[in-house]
Amino acid sequence: MKTPKGSSLKVELAVRLFLIIFFFYTDKYPGFVRIIQKEEYWLYNFPRTADYYPSSYLWSTLIGGPILTVWIVYLFTKDKVDVIQSILAAYLSIFLAGSLVNCIKIGVGRPRPDFLARCFPDGNIDDSMKCTGKPEDVIEGYKSFPSGHSALCFSCLGYIALYLAGKLHIFNPAGRGSAWRVICVIFPLLWATMIAVSRTADYHHHWQDVTVGSILGLVVSYIVYYMYYPPLHRVNSHLPYVSLTPVNTKVTTRDYPISPNEDLHLQSPSTTHSNTSLEQAMKLV
Repeated sequence: MKTPKGSSLKVELAVRLFLIIFFFYTDKYPGFVRIIQKEEYWLYNFPRTADYYPSSYLWSTLIGGPILTVWIVYLFTKDKVDVIQSILAAYLSIFLAGSLVNCIKIGVGRPRPDFLARCFPDGNIDDSMKCTGKPEDVIEGYKSFPSGHSALCFSCLGYIALYLAGKLHIFNPAGRGSAWRVICVIFPLLWATMIAVSRTADYHHHWQDVTVGSILGLVVSYIVYYMYYPPLHRVNSHLPYVSLTPVNTKVTTRDYPISPNEDLHLQSPSTTHSNTSLEQAMKLV
């Protein structure tokens, strides 16, 4: 099977494997040790607490979220090409965003709000900043900006929101005016927002960290999604680019179909049946 631009599936998988290895390598790499002035202590002197959304929950979301979503869509469409393309895009979005965040974290070295609690667990702060805490905790303490949780959850759930918006046609005539479709798209974004907000509530990140991490994750998910799928206002937004011929792609530059049946004519033969099944399921709802 070929993916966009003629590159093989093996190459695409190799790129993702590289990003995964790079992500986990840089995740533990020591970052820049920023000097903390005495008048800044109040920024980093918050109590150390447990994660409100632990890493185990985060990785369950990152790994399971795309798989579950694509599987549910597949039950209606039976489109194996879409399954492969959507999974490739989802994990490219996640690990590309994660790798970018880790690089920025290492370069910036901003202390977390609970840094002093990590550096001096006994509460006796030494102005020379010779930390007495566990080295791994101190290293992590210098990786506040930007928020990894925020970037990863928005790169994953933001992509899922775009994927569902395309499948449900909420930005083109086929699906406008349907409240349940909008809710399906908004829910992943709300979920990602609550995860991001929790990082300030448990004193693991400053609000600036969360804001920039969320934006970075959304931007990556947006770029990756549009590498694999047409714009959401197109009548064939539910199909990956590899399922469209150059003629199909050219025709669908309009925002609306000429006739009610045009959407079916714009599809490749292998996907006409799959989209019909999905539309029939939507009508039942």
